[in-house]
Amino acid sequence: MRLLHTESSRGWGGQEIRILSEAEGMRKRGHEVILAVNSGGGLISRARDAGFIVYELAFRRSCALKTIYELVQICKRHRIDAINTHSSLDAWLGGIAARIAKKKVIRTRHLSTMIRKGLNSRLLYKSLADFVVTTSSPILRTIEKQAKLSPSRLQCIPTGIDPHVLKADLMKAAEFRASLGVGPSDVLIGTVCFVRSWKGINDLLQAAVLLKERKEIKWVIVGGGHVNDYKAKIPELGLERIVTFTGHIEMPYSAMRAIDIFALLSTAHEGISQASLQAAFLERPLITTTVGGLPEVCLNGETGLLVSPFSPAEVAKAVVKLVDNPMLRQQFGMRGKQLVEEKFTLTHMLDEMEKVYEAISKEV
Repeated sequence: MRLLHTESSRGWGGQEIRILSEAEGMRKRGHEVILAVNSGGGLISRARDAGFIVYELAFRRSCALKTIYELVQICKRHRIDAINTHSSLDAWLGGIAARIAKKKVIRTRHLSTMIRKGLNSRLLYKSLADFVVTTSSPILRTIEKQAKLSPSRLQCIPTGIDPHVLKADLMKAAEFRASLGVGPSDVLIGTVCFVRSWKGINDLLQAAVLLKERKEIKWVIVGGGHVNDYKAKIPELGLERIVTFTGHIEMPYSAMRAIDIFALLSTAHEGISQASLQAAFLERPLITTTVGGLPEVCLNGETGLLVSPFSPAEVAKAVVKLVDNPMLRQQFGMRGKQLVEEKFTLTHMLDEMEKVYEAISKEV
């Protein structure tokens, strides 16, 4: 098949990583993949480096007609069979272009937040889409109800990780811990994410404040984004000696392996987090909130501990439980890796997406 992915987001995070990994996987299976991305988007250079044709389009309301026309021309030029849309604005423009060009549309919904009710839901998820894919289960019922969509037109296909790529160097992991001043008897609590307002960094820092007297507990935040908003709070919280922000690390797997307990305290938006899948595969016990798809990986009492969003005291209690029980950490880590291998690999994702593409291509 000849597939076109559209993306109006200009960021680079889990959503964009999924698009690129799916594109690469489908190409290996013999499909042709083209991308149309908002000008300046973080996906552009990475997709081009991977050898894809990428069109830079102005995904803006003020340029809507021009962008729809360009998408129609791309469909004709490359004889596209199906368009996969990923964010709100490109779902509108890509959906309209697909209807004009008489192409099939898959709407991939990456976030777990509620969708707008009424006509918006029915247009975006029914009239302008032939099939809807979500990356986590909680949003399925909402879309089905609000868009008046048949369950046969809707499926959760979690983003999968590639075990062959996800390799951690134990020597580099040890070097990473040493660079943070973390000793052999210390326990390192950490997260890996693109730092945004809803990633729960405030709650992580407040938990660190509550556990300041536990000298063996250290904390690390790995990732770029709005880091300075939180680094500025470190002196006033008195956390200079126990909390480190590393900034962005391109391949963070060794750093992730160096973490003893992986925490992701998202307060909104989260689907099935790539970072939590990666940490689980690397046998890191999890502490996550109950938001979105996080509980699908952090199975409470099996692969980690669940806490409520905006609850530093619960986070601190969960940290203490795992710090004081190394055997439990090991059990959670082993079960986490097993869960990912059984349900959340790249192969699983590609198999299910390929079935969707093939099914809608056969429809008249």
